[in-house]
Amino acid sequence: MQRWPSPAALARAPLADVLRAWQGLGYPRRAMRLHATAQAIVADWNGQVPADESALLALPGVGHYTAAAVAAFAFGQPTVVLDTNIRRVIARAWTGQASVPGHLTNAERELASSLVSAKTGARWSAAVMELGAVVCTARAPKCEQCPLAASCQWLSAGRPQNGPPIRRQPSFEGSDRQARGALLKSVADDGSISAIQAAWPIADQRERALASLLADGLVARTHDGYALPTH
Repeated sequence: MQRWPSPAALARAPLADVLRAWQGLGYPRRAMRLHATAQAIVADWNGQVPADESALLALPGVGHYTAAAVAAFAFGQPTVVLDTNIRRVIARAWTGQASVPGHLTNAERELASSLVSAKTGARWSAAVMELGAVVCTARAPKCEQCPLAASCQWLSAGRPQNGPPIRRQPSFEGSDRQARGALLKSVADDGSISAIQAAWPIADQRERALASLLADGLVARTHDGYALPTH
């Protein structure tokens, strides 16, 4: 934010610099899409982030949650913001379910839409998001502190563990994701073949990770190894 404080500043930056600045944050494709979004905002919106949810959805890498959140929190619009915390509060207080499925359902979206008003939509989303993050937490909810306690269907039912099974994310250690991160860092510092081999010594996994980085456009081949893309 300090280095590229506006869409125009980010749009002018070489993609390689953006990828280097993103190191350590994970999911480097997000950096590439953020860079492309800044360029689209400059080209199509005169450098100003659009306030309309449908216009935001047309930007690279912007999905329904991001578009709704930007429209609500930056522009005060009554969009339906559904992050994990908001979904959990709605599931417990209004449907009596302990937790939510991994993917957003149409039923969840319809219920949330019925709760958001044109007058208080953005404020409601911010408040419920905070409630889920601080009080109605996943593992240790503080029901005695909750302003919805009197009407919460899950609490009145005795807090049953009736939610869908939670899928555990595979371990990062030794994964292809870890290999990709190590190789991308190596390419940013030294993309020579010897440096790449030293960065991840497991040959078949290294080649698989490199192939995926190439396919994603996050690295490019050179005559003696690999380099970050310039644009």
